[in-house]
Amino acid sequence: MAQPPILSLEDISLQQGGRWLFGRGPNSDGPEPIDLHVLPGDRIALIGRNGAGKTTLLRLITGRIEADRGLRRVKPGTRIVFLEQDPDFSEAATLMDFALAGEDAPAPHEVEAIAGQLGIEMNREAATASGGERRRAAIARALAQDPDLLLLDEPTNHLDLSAIDWLEDWLSRYRGAFITISHDRTFLKRLTRATLWLDRGTLRRKEVGFGGYEAWEEQVYAEEARAAEKLDARLKIEAHWLERGVTARRKRNQGRLEKLHQMRATRAAMISTSGTAKLKLSSDEDFKSKSVIVAEGITKSFGNRTVIKPFSLRIQRGDRIGIVGANGAGKTTLLKMLTGEMEPDSGTITHARTLSGVMIDQQRKLLEPDASVRQILAEGGDWIDVRGHRKHVQAYLKEFLFDPGIVDTKVGILSGGERSRLLLAREFARTANLIVLDEPTNDLDLETLDLLQEVIADFEGTVLIVSHDRDFLDRTVTVTLGLDGSGKVDIVAGGYEDWEAKRKKPVAGSTRTKSGTAEAPAPSPPPPKADKLSYKDQRDYETLPQRIEELEAAIAKGEAILSDPDLFAKDPQRFATISKGIENARAEKDAAEERWLDLAERVEG
Repeated sequence: MAQPPILSLEDISLQQGGRWLFGRGPNSDGPEPIDLHVLPGDRIALIGRNGAGKTTLLRLITGRIEADRGLRRVKPGTRIVFLEQDPDFSEAATLMDFALAGEDAPAPHEVEAIAGQLGIEMNREAATASGGERRRAAIARALAQDPDLLLLDEPTNHLDLSAIDWLEDWLSRYRGAFITISHDRTFLKRLTRATLWLDRGTLRRKEVGFGGYEAWEEQVYAEEARAAEKLDARLKIEAHWLERGVTARRKRNQGRLEKLHQMRATRAAMISTSGTAKLKLSSDEDFKSKSVIVAEGITKSFGNRTVIKPFSLRIQRGDRIGIVGANGAGKTTLLKMLTGEMEPDSGTITHARTLSGVMIDQQRKLLEPDASVRQILAEGGDWIDVRGHRKHVQAYLKEFLFDPGIVDTKVGILSGGERSRLLLAREFARTANLIVLDEPTNDLDLETLDLLQEVIADFEGTVLIVSHDRDFLDRTVTVTLGLDGSGKVDIVAGGYEDWEAKRKKPVAGSTRTKSGTAEAPAPSPPPPKADKLSYKDQRDYETLPQRIEELEAAIAKGEAILSDPDLFAKDPQRFATISKGIENARAEKDAAEERWLDLAERVEG
C-alpha cells in the first residue's frame, strides 16, 4: 500500500514583486496553481532558471512564507529542516553558537559528531570564518537535527571535493526525504530519483533522476512546438524558441566537447609520452612562442609548511587550465603565483608581454546594488563594446539569457544567480587574452552553466579556473592541475575525472622531475615491438583520421543549420532529418575514434 505524503502543497498561487510567481490570481490569466506531494524517502532535484522561484518554493514548504492562495499540509510529527544558501551568522559569536541557536536546535554532541567528520572546528569565530567553514557548520547543524524532510539550497557551494564526497555519502545513506537545488550536475546525477522542473510559473514532476532531466526537457519543448504549430500561433512558436535557445546551446556544446577532447589529446602528447599518437603537433619552438605563462621550478611555503613543491609548467595561448584540490591545499596560492599577484619563494614566472587579464572572483564585488543593469554593462548608454565589437546593450543581454526589458532594473533586485550572470556578461565583454575564474559556478543555474561553457569555449585567449564543480571542469578544461595538500601538483591532460583516474591508478613507470612536471618514462629499456596490422587494419589506421575530420565538418554544418531559430517552424521535417543525420554522424565518429585509438595503441606497442 502506498504511503501518504509527509508534505503537500495544493492549488498554490503566490504573488511576488507585483507579479504572480506561481499560479494566478482570481479571474486572471496565467499558469495553473501548483501542486506538490512529497513522499517518505523521496530524493528530488528542483530545477529551474535563476529567478524562477526555486528558493521561494522551498520557503513555502518550510512555512516561512505563506501562499496567496492554496493549502499547505504537513503530516503531524514531520521535522522539516532547511539548509539555506546564505544562512545568517551575524548574531552568532562562534560557529557552534550558530548551530545551537533557535527552538529546534540539535544536541551539541550531535553537531560535534558531524562537524568532526566534516573537519570543521565549531569553536571558530563566525565573523572570521571562511565561506567553506560556514557552509560546513550549516551542514552540521542541519544534519544533526535528524530531519524527515531535508531542503538543500546549493549545498555544495564553498565545499571542497572531500566535503562534497562526504555529503554525497551521507545523503546516499539518509532514510528521510530531500529536495535539493544545485548547479552541481555530478551531485544531482548521483543522488536524485525524481525531478521537479519549475518553468514559467508551472511546476512539473517526473519520476526520473537528474540524469534523465535534459531528455525530458527536450521532449516537453518539442511537444510545445508541435502544439504551437497546430494552433498556428506565431507568438507561441517564438516563445518556444526563446526557451529552446538553451537546448540548442546544449547541442552546440556537444560539438564543442568534441573539440575539447581533441585539444586534450594534443596536450596529453605534450605533457607525457611524445610520439605515441600521430598527431600534428607544433614544433618545440612554435610551442614556446605560443606560451603565455611559463613557471620554472617555482615553490611556496608559509612558515614550516610547504604549499607548492618545485613545479614547472608552460601555459599556451588557448589553454583552459583547471585547478582543483581540497580547501587549504594551495589552489589560490598557485593561482596567484601564475597570474603574478604573488611571488614564488624560488623559481621564476614569466608572462608574455601582451598578456592582459580579467579576474572574476566568487565574491561578485564589482556590482553596486543601486546601479542599473545598463550602468553595469554600458555605463548608462545604449551600446557596449564586446571584445572590440559594438553591440546594443539589450541584444547583449539576450545573449546572457536575460529579458532585455530588465535593462533599467536595479542590480539589488536581481537574484544572486542573475547578479552572477550579469557580472560574467560584463567581464567577458572586456578586451583581454586571459580570464581568471574563481569558483565561477556558485549561484548559477544549469542553463547559465551551459552558456558559460559556450563562452569559455569560444574565447580565443587563455582561461584559468579554480572550481570544485566536477562536471563543469570535465566539460571545460584542457589541463587539470591537481593539488593533494602535500605540495605536489599533478599535471593531467583532461578534466576532473582524468585527475581522479590518475590518483587512483598511477601510470606505471612514470616519473616526476625535480621541478614537479610530469615526464615520460626513461627511454630504456626499448619499447615492446608493435603489433603487425592486417591490410584492413592498416588501411583503417591511415584513413580514419580523415574520415573523422569529415564527420566533424558534417556535424558542424548540421549544427549551423539547426541554429536557425525559424527552421523548426518553417520545415519541421528538414529539422528532424538534419537532427537524425547529426546523431548518426556522432555515433559513427565515436566508433571511428575508438577504432583508431585501438589501432594506434597496437602500432605503438
